[in-house]
Amino acid sequence: MNDEAKRKQLRKYKAFATGLFVLMAAIFIITTILQKTHDSHWIGYVRAFSEAAMVGALADWFAVTALFRHPLGLPIPHTNLIENSKQKLGDNLGSFVVSNFLSPQNIRPYIQKLKVSNFVGEWLAKENNQEILIRNMSDIVLDILNKLDDSTVSSFISKKVSEMTDDIKLNTIIGNGISYLLDKNDHERIVTNLSKQIKEYITENEDMIQERVKKGSYTFIPSFVDNKIADKIASGLSDFFKEIEENPQHEIRALITQKIREFSVDLKEDPKWNDEFKNIKNELLKNDKLDEYSNDIWVSIKKTLMKELQDEQSSLKKYLSNNLNEFSQNLKTDEKLQNKIDHWVRVTAYKYILKNTHQFGNLISSTVGNWKGKDLSEKMELEVGKDLQFIRVNGTIVGGLVGLIIYTISHFFL
Repeated sequence: MNDEAKRKQLRKYKAFATGLFVLMAAIFIITTILQKTHDSHWIGYVRAFSEAAMVGALADWFAVTALFRHPLGLPIPHTNLIENSKQKLGDNLGSFVVSNFLSPQNIRPYIQKLKVSNFVGEWLAKENNQEILIRNMSDIVLDILNKLDDSTVSSFISKKVSEMTDDIKLNTIIGNGISYLLDKNDHERIVTNLSKQIKEYITENEDMIQERVKKGSYTFIPSFVDNKIADKIASGLSDFFKEIEENPQHEIRALITQKIREFSVDLKEDPKWNDEFKNIKNELLKNDKLDEYSNDIWVSIKKTLMKELQDEQSSLKKYLSNNLNEFSQNLKTDEKLQNKIDHWVRVTAYKYILKNTHQFGNLISSTVGNWKGKDLSEKMELEVGKDLQFIRVNGTIVGGLVGLIIYTISHFFL
């Protein structure tokens, strides 16, 4: 029911209560006049009833009116109670709500019924909702990117990179990496592939080997002899690298492995390598170069992100959409995930409400306290004024009956 309907209803019940008072006043006047010309006993009883009813009606009218305003506009003490006590009312109402509605025993049953996982899963499953969510997220991130100062961000990246690289020992990292490759035998594939490439290079470049042999040969040695020697060298080398390629147990492989392992240990333990890599790192990461690298990195990241966020069919948005679909399905089917999320929501909501119950009380108190006194009185009268008019009606009737009883007793027993 809106305020206008409430006002109309309030006026109706006020008119009824006031009309009853006017009726009693009219009866009182008529019976008073009749008593002067007639001796009928019933007139006295009716007059007594109407007289007491008027008194009761006026008393209850005063009591009801005094709650919301000064009766007849007169500043009588202890009237217009709601307007004069609005701050106290706000404080008491806030305390009442906190004590009776936000106590642990009252909110726990409602918190335990919270189950948001299914709702969120159903909501996310709808394509339109996904588009809205992704669009809003994109707008937020774009706004942040546009407001960020590029020089500040690149300086931050430069500073963090500098801090991280100060404690990084490149020789140890590279040495451990080499050891890891050796332990996994990944270097064997490198040796195999390298042997194959050398073998094929020798086979494809026999003419160059012949030229080299002739160039280093004595002038008195015939060309066919040089060619024969070149063929033997090329064939020997080709067969040698073929053996290395095809034989996993070849002694050259073991020798290469041994030398690489010795080098990895040397990298980690020999101080000269630490100093060498530190010099390389310092050369590569000089302040001016590091600032330039950081700026290039940030500009590239920002440009890529903005392009991805602005393009409706971008890979990033498709990735987000796919993950939202997967997440929504998990929310609807994965009972373990549902329980985990719902439990987290319940615990968080329970703790937050209990932690901030005083804030709810302060909100109610300050809201009521900030209302204008007249507005508060009007609001409360609209809500309870109709029922209060029945107090006036009851006062009229009860007052009349009490007056009738007193009149009767005084005539028959006194």
